[in-house]
Amino acid sequence: MTISYLKSLFQTELNSIYPKNEIDSFYHILTEFKLGISRVDKALNPGQEVNEDAIVYFKNAISLLYSEKPIQYITEETEFYGLTFKVNKNVLIPRPETEELVNWIIENSDPNKEISILDIGTGSGCIAISLAKNITKANVTAIDFSKPAINIALKNAKKNGVSIEFIKQDILKADSLTKNFDIIVSNPPYVRELEKQEINNNVLSFEPHSALFVTDNNALVFYRKIADLSINHLKPNGKLFFEINQYLGKETLEMLTKKGFTLNKLKKDIFGNDRMIMSQNPKKRS
Repeated sequence: MTISYLKSLFQTELNSIYPKNEIDSFYHILTEFKLGISRVDKALNPGQEVNEDAIVYFKNAISLLYSEKPIQYITEETEFYGLTFKVNKNVLIPRPETEELVNWIIENSDPNKEISILDIGTGSGCIAISLAKNITKANVTAIDFSKPAINIALKNAKKNGVSIEFIKQDILKADSLTKNFDIIVSNPPYVRELEKQEINNNVLSFEPHSALFVTDNNALVFYRKIADLSINHLKPNGKLFFEINQYLGKETLEMLTKKGFTLNKLKKDIFGNDRMIMSQNPKKRS
């Protein structure tokens, strides 16, 4: 089988469920991942033969793509904020909107000052690791309730050359945090059950539901808990950052205001949706 025939095989097998440009993207990602052949080399040498082991791999990959398995779970890696991360079924695939949250935190941090950061619900570790990589004087701690997720995050920290303290903890059961922090950030579960019809099948069928969904009648459960912990464990003038449900921006702001947080700011993502909030710790109670 030649490279050019392999490309046509991708199109033939997948054109009923994906647009052509997306199939081409799958083809290029997988051939570069498996064979190490660049787009230019494929164009210059379309008659290059593919060995039997690779053919088996590509046919299996096509079958998985047909089932709508995300390509990031096939290659078991993805890019986030200029870094490479391992991912599998135990962690969410990082989104571009979350890169915007990371960038917002970096923009609001002093690179010359030593700070402590806590990432709650770290998953693959993409937020914590990206912050540790870009805020060089930051001491970063990350929490997740899932041991398999922490195992992936540990590998990602090592892969990207940063030192992070990972803690296995169910934040909803936590009475306190290990210490006080300058910044607390979280991208917790926030998709309501009623919004499932808006979610693509590749997410519903393959990504961990525990990291995605909350009940309709308690959609802000993680935000309330993290806000309560932050009141006691953010340093004076410390900042709290959230990625949020686009439909619950007003409600999340109101909750934070009622709890005494100040300078509450709602920010839209690149798609024009309410997606993140920055708040400042209220004054310490005497």
